[in-house]
Amino acid sequence: MNKPVDHPLALSDARRLTQRVHFEADGTVTIATGKVELGQGITTALGQIAADELGVPLEKIRVLPASTAYSPDEGVTSGSLSIQDGGKGLRKACAELRALLAKSGKKSYWDLGVAGKDIPAEAPEKAPADYRVVGQSVARVDLPAKFAGLPSYVHDKVLPGMLHARMLRPTRPYGKLVSLPPAPAGMEILRDGSFAAVIGPDENRVIEAAKKIRAKARWSEGPKIDGDVYEWLKAHVAETKVQKEAVDAEAKARGARHFKAEYHKPFVLHASIGPSCAVARMRGDTLEVWSHTQGMFGLRQEISMVMRMPEDKIVIHHGEGAGCYGHNGADDAGLDAALLTRLAGGRPIRVQWTREDEFAWEPYGPAMAVALEASLDANGNIVSWRHDLWSNGHTHRPGRSAKPVLIAGGELADPFERAPAIDPPLPVGGAQRNAVPGYEFPDFRVTQHYVREAPVHGSSLRALGAFANVFGIESFMEELAAAAGADSIEFRLRHLKDPRGRAVLEEAARKAGAFRKSEGKGRGIAYARYKNVGGYCAVVAEVDATAAELRVTRLVAAVDVGLPVNPDGIANQVEGGCVQATSWALKEAWRPGAAGWEDYPILRFSEAPPVECHIIKNTQPSLGAGECMMGPTVAAIANALHDALGVRVRDLPLTAENIAKWAS
Repeated sequence: MNKPVDHPLALSDARRLTQRVHFEADGTVTIATGKVELGQGITTALGQIAADELGVPLEKIRVLPASTAYSPDEGVTSGSLSIQDGGKGLRKACAELRALLAKSGKKSYWDLGVAGKDIPAEAPEKAPADYRVVGQSVARVDLPAKFAGLPSYVHDKVLPGMLHARMLRPTRPYGKLVSLPPAPAGMEILRDGSFAAVIGPDENRVIEAAKKIRAKARWSEGPKIDGDVYEWLKAHVAETKVQKEAVDAEAKARGARHFKAEYHKPFVLHASIGPSCAVARMRGDTLEVWSHTQGMFGLRQEISMVMRMPEDKIVIHHGEGAGCYGHNGADDAGLDAALLTRLAGGRPIRVQWTREDEFAWEPYGPAMAVALEASLDANGNIVSWRHDLWSNGHTHRPGRSAKPVLIAGGELADPFERAPAIDPPLPVGGAQRNAVPGYEFPDFRVTQHYVREAPVHGSSLRALGAFANVFGIESFMEELAAAAGADSIEFRLRHLKDPRGRAVLEEAARKAGAFRKSEGKGRGIAYARYKNVGGYCAVVAEVDATAAELRVTRLVAAVDVGLPVNPDGIANQVEGGCVQATSWALKEAWRPGAAGWEDYPILRFSEAPPVECHIIKNTQPSLGAGECMMGPTVAAIANALHDALGVRVRDLPLTAENIAKWAS
């Protein structure tokens, strides 16, 4: 189902039927999509959607690797929108083809001429009751080759005459190159200003050469954060904006008791097990780049800008990389490869970042400070709420600005001014994602304090600002429930009117079952609807805790993502997200100079908690499942820690150091 074809699809207009669906002479159906496989199983799920809507056996469906040469421009594969948006577009195209076939009197799609036809999206889609493949846990089509150790990733790409490259960058972001020693025999150094790399035909020799060159190279100091990062954020606010508010002076006046709390999330890395990689070459006047980018068309636009080439002379092919769930170094490595192949006279170049490159230069998930205030009335109900947040922008992806955003653009001898990270408006949001409470409070205000200046390269990381905002909101809800003398679940339900939200909260609690409290053991719960318009998720966490160590022993998640296309795929997403959120909660925090796993520990396999995923099935429109669990998981763990030790830790990660700080 993933077998590539030798020809590109004929048309480049994403509205055209033949751009999305093509009927091959061998009786198969090829599907072109602008959404890319990141390990989330999207090619399998999209194949299921196409098979059902067309009425074609699943084994005849082949989903093409994405490429700007033939794929529709569907933006970025992010925000848990691949099924919600990409799947919807594909379903519309397939429904239209099915309707055209019925009207034509032809016997098969292969006899149907649809060249040049648009997708009016008027044809009725099949009813969920008629689905035969959607809703089934179909085996992932991308996994067999990976399990067998076959070449599956962009890292495995080999081109004739290909040279290997290692970047020559300092271990701290944004330092400028002052001097380099000469290249060892048989190696070349390619340089344009502070942009530099060593290249050669033998990768092992290139690796050794890069180590020796770096040891003797000199860079200037880059920017630094002096003192506490959260105070630094508050001192560098460029813009303050009220994101949403509801004014009810009468309700606010009923406030009898007032509470405040502030929560902190550090810079967090994607920490992909496989560092970023890209391959590039010139073929005549056309530049080809293979990248594990999440946004092919945005990367093409950025390369066009930096290299001053027409976009129609640049082709970006997607190749899978190590999972990242956010904007990691893939795009930067792609631009690196493109610039290097030009400096190398068009010769094919494979750029492989090192672990040190990744930790120093990848786009970090920004640090955040979240300050909350609330008032309870005489009955213990929340009548007033205030949410303030401080953060850099969470979107620094290429293709969204008139100025470049990737590292190399600012390193050239004739450097580009780099655009700052930004935040899209709500409901998508960035730093402010999920800052608007999902509960109903009569009087509330959410205020964002945007920090434009950034001492590090920051961008989107799984759930963006929702991770810190939900951590703060759900921790504070637990504190308020205790102040009101209320059961934490009942307290949430008292303020939660959305029936689907109530259902996941009650389902998580029900599936978690009874809990036997004992010394050092605790249980916590948290809830959120991702982006306030996406998937619903509630998580129950159980922990064993001492002053020296916190261990998560069980996670129970209930999710509602509408119609589940592939239930097993959803469970994989939820389980993986819960484990990653646990790693963020317990261990992860970037510090200047981090160069390896010793400096930036992540959760080990032996520490990963068992995760139970319970999917509430319905026929509502499908919603993304990839990020909805991140905030609820960390908040549930923090609440469980408090239940175990009586210590409310408001600084992530929940390390022994931070537990001791908040216990004192």
